[in-house]
Amino acid sequence: MRVGLRVGLVSISDRASTGVYEDKGIPALQEWLGGALTSPWQLETRLIADERPLIEQTLIELVDDCGCHLVLTTGGTGPALRDVTPEATLAVGDKEMPGFGEEMRRISLNFVPTAILSRQVAVIRKQALIINLPGQPKSIRETLEGVRDADGTVRHVGIFAAVPYCIDLIGGPWIETNDAVIKGFRPKSAVRPA
Repeated sequence: MRVGLRVGLVSISDRASTGVYEDKGIPALQEWLGGALTSPWQLETRLIADERPLIEQTLIELVDDCGCHLVLTTGGTGPALRDVTPEATLAVGDKEMPGFGEEMRRISLNFVPTAILSRQVAVIRKQALIINLPGQPKSIRETLEGVRDADGTVRHVGIFAAVPYCIDLIGGPWIETNDAVIKGFRPKSAVRPA
């Protein structure tokens, strides 16, 4: 029996968590993953308020209790006073993975100059990768998938290209991707025969 990837999706929003408006982050992530992943995967979702202790508790629960190998958050990464997702993420991490945040901002700068206001981070906790994503579905897709020219040619690779190999390195399950959405990169020494 193949053990699949266990993914935690966390949407962080005061208003969506209280029903003021519909959460769009989790559905956008779920749809994107459905098109991007070709290997087995399972899902855990949480919709929570912008409260640092609650964010920390949720991330710990998803990794330690639910056994998620990958946790993707959306929301709470700007400069506003209530935006505390990066601080909560750093607090529960064992190792920071700064390249993910740097690359997300670089990708987003192709679309909006305010990308420099984003504070996304990524960390390793135990054997899980936790990544803060932007709050808007369009931005989520762009940062995961990358920048494409009008003809569909990838001009700037998205961050998800590095996720499968990162999960390999921390002892998680093998992840295969749909190359038409995002081609996962592994060095030749880490590629399995077809």
